[in-house]
Amino acid sequence: MKKRYRNGETWDFEHEIGVLGDREVILGLDGGTTSTICICMPIFPFSDPFPDPLPVLSRAVAETAARETLEQVMADALLMSGSNRSAVRAVCLSVSGVNHSTDELGILNWLREIFPTHVKLYVQNDAVAALASGTMGKLHGCVLIAGTGSIAFGFTEDGRQARAAGAGPVLGDRGSGYGIAAQALTAIIRAYDGRGPVTILSSNILQILGLSSPDELIGWTYADPSWARIAALVPVVVACAEAGDRVAHEILQDSVEELALSVKAVVQRLGLCGEDGKGSFPLVMVGGVLEANKKWDIGKEVVDHISKSYPGVLPIRPKVEPAVGAALLGWNFLLKESHMEPCKTSEEWNCTVARP
Repeated sequence: MKKRYRNGETWDFEHEIGVLGDREVILGLDGGTTSTICICMPIFPFSDPFPDPLPVLSRAVAETAARETLEQVMADALLMSGSNRSAVRAVCLSVSGVNHSTDELGILNWLREIFPTHVKLYVQNDAVAALASGTMGKLHGCVLIAGTGSIAFGFTEDGRQARAAGAGPVLGDRGSGYGIAAQALTAIIRAYDGRGPVTILSSNILQILGLSSPDELIGWTYADPSWARIAALVPVVVACAEAGDRVAHEILQDSVEELALSVKAVVQRLGLCGEDGKGSFPLVMVGGVLEANKKWDIGKEVVDHISKSYPGVLPIRPKVEPAVGAALLGWNFLLKESHMEPCKTSEEWNCTVARP
């Protein structure tokens, strides 16, 4: 049934508000495993570099990434910006789980039921929005995400792409926050059994969890083996490594090597480093695992490992969140397709800046 959502409760506000002038907007969505963020951005004139700060009209957040939630968060962003679907020129939706063209097609068909036919629709993996947040909407280079999960994703200027890791904990995700914490929990059980070295991970993690014995750790783990719940223990592992614990240090070192291998695999497959292996390429780094600590800086260690093989690596820490990257990506796609005319400035749109 075409446009079956157009008159649903989610969009009732469109009957009550007008649209601000002839302003046209782009929606950028970043949908991970735990939350969804939608940015509403006005179409602005091309400039290099982009305006700083970027013009952002509104930012809406939801706690899940279900389709009903995605629709609601888009409606919320438009409502807060004083716009409706007729003002939308493009939607760029970057969500986890888009790993194949069939995944993309299913979401595109769903979006076509929601938006008018003039709206350009783009669907990408959430790693692509993370890359665009560092390259300001350009699909070139590599992104390394290391949070609860991990993935390396790369693009060449002629459109080729490759990925490494990101297959989840069952298929191996050792460089991720989940991978680090899971190895720490395993080390505690091994030490308790006498199969592994003694480690202060045991006392520190048990204390954080309010447990009195490693025996209780088994029940705690399987009572709710959600990835995020286990990955939340990463700061304890880092603290133990910074305190000199050898087991914790080796776990983090293993994470560094795994993350570096993921990036190097993508770089090699795409030839991002050039024929001589020394060409420069951007490496966008996203995720809590890559943030610096007092003594342990996993992100810096990863870059050091990569630069030994590819000295042209240029690490980038994004200044905007992935949802803004998705909007910029949609803006770039639209610009290439339509060769759009310059439009109003951010001052004319009376925009504000959305903060992560």
